[in-house]
Amino acid sequence: MLHSPSVIAEELRQAVLAREDVRRVFEGPDGDPAAKARIEGYLEELRTTQRHSIYRALKHPLYPILRKVERVPEGLDHVTGALDRGRVVYVSNHKSHLDYLIELLILEDHQLRPPVIAAGINLFGGALGLLHKHVTGAIPIRRSARDAAYLVTLKAFVAELLQYHDLFFYPEGGRSYSGELKSAKTGLFNAIVLAEVPVLQIVPVAIAYDLVLEDKILAPQGTKRRQRPFSRELAEMVGSAVGYQSRAFVSFGAPIVLTGHDARSRRDVVALAQQTRLAIGQLHKVLPTAVVAAAMRPSIPRVDLRHRVQGLLDQLAAAGANLDTCDAAEAVEQALPILDERGVLAVEGPLVRVRDRFVLRFYARQLQHLLQETRPTVTA
Repeated sequence: MLHSPSVIAEELRQAVLAREDVRRVFEGPDGDPAAKARIEGYLEELRTTQRHSIYRALKHPLYPILRKVERVPEGLDHVTGALDRGRVVYVSNHKSHLDYLIELLILEDHQLRPPVIAAGINLFGGALGLLHKHVTGAIPIRRSARDAAYLVTLKAFVAELLQYHDLFFYPEGGRSYSGELKSAKTGLFNAIVLAEVPVLQIVPVAIAYDLVLEDKILAPQGTKRRQRPFSRELAEMVGSAVGYQSRAFVSFGAPIVLTGHDARSRRDVVALAQQTRLAIGQLHKVLPTAVVAAAMRPSIPRVDLRHRVQGLLDQLAAAGANLDTCDAAEAVEQALPILDERGVLAVEGPLVRVRDRFVLRFYARQLQHLLQETRPTVTA
């Protein structure tokens, strides 16, 4: 039986308030009765509605940006199989604000069941916030929250939400300012394990661009220094879009079926986060721009660059990387015009030199998880 969005929202609210882990916060000898009002406020904040017919039409006003990005999906058979079997949670790396558009539009392009997306609360201001809350079906996440009432409410809400919707989220907690695949935060993994859904599967997703739209904004910082209003970030993105063209590879991996995980076990949740991150890392498309960036020296003859690129490609192939090409000459010929036009490299006859070392490192670090021998770390 299909329920209206308002009925689903009320059922979710009641289900969250009835959960033992939530009631413990405001009831019993150790509870704080005042916390219930905060929990009710958080539930109202998390409440969202997905109107798919309107959401589908949003790609038309966004066409001036979207036409600059060629969407290339891989592994869609993993998605269709998972959707046929039950509920799906998509877990992706995060490179650009375009990710939200590109990844979900690929699902839309192939008429696949639309998920609800978890996004940072900075994306929910003004008109964009109304759009997320009442059309796209996004839920705001307070990534820096420390209130125990909020944390338990968020986990319970996501666990109950999975009774009604698929979910899409980014475990890195934000875009990678350094370019590398960041460590995974475990909060939403804990919520997934809490969900009592008969068949629940994680589909790992990796997105990779020839050029990241915000590369010149992110790369000089290296790390995120502070939360900025999305309106300012959007204005910077529009400026960066002048002359921008790129491919976006979105690779979907084999589903990870959740069985036997204990939400009370920190080890189980961490292991699940690590398993998913490793899968995303292996799926991540290795593109010529990243390989050439990793092989560069401050100044290098083109012939020497090809030799260095071939050595990297051989090493990456041995690591089981998802390569766009195995041929060094092809990789160099594809990457140099792109990086030259972007102002990252300067091609001067047979010589190639670096023009923007910050952006170059940003792309080179995209391969770090494949080239390093250390195990990935997971943070709470």
